[in-house]
Amino acid sequence: VQLQASGGGLVQAGGSLTLSCTVSMNISTLNHMGWDRQAPGKSSELVAEMTSGGSIKYGDSVKGRFTISRDNANNLVYLHMNKVIADDTGVYRCTADGDYGDSYGFWRGRGTQVTVSS
Repeated sequence: VQLQASGGGLVQAGGSLTLSCTVSMNISTLNHMGWDRQAPGKSSELVAEMTSGGSIKYGDSVKGRFTISRDNANNLVYLHMNKVIADDTGVYRCTADGDYGDSYGFWRGRGTQVTVSS
C-alpha cells in the first residue's frame, strides 16, 4: 500500500493550506486514516485521525483549526489547515491501518513539508 502526501509548502502565519493524501487501495476498507507530523528535533505527533465509521480525533494543538476529511470514491484523504502558526511547521505524513490479506497492516507515507513563516 502506498500513501502519497502532497500540498505542502510555505504559508504565512494565520493563513490556510490543504494537504492531500492519495492512497493506492480502497480507503473505505481501512480502519483508520490520518495525519501525523514531525518537527525538527521533535518526536512525531498525531495531527488528526478518522475511523472507517467516521469518528474523528485531533491532536490538542490543532483542535479548532484543522479538519480532516476523506473522499472514498477517489481514495483521497485531506487535511485542511487554518489559522496556521509557527509551531505547525514540520513534515506531515499520511497514515493508515487495516486488514490486508491475511494480516493487518500499518502504513505511513513519506510526507510533505509545511513551513509557516511569521
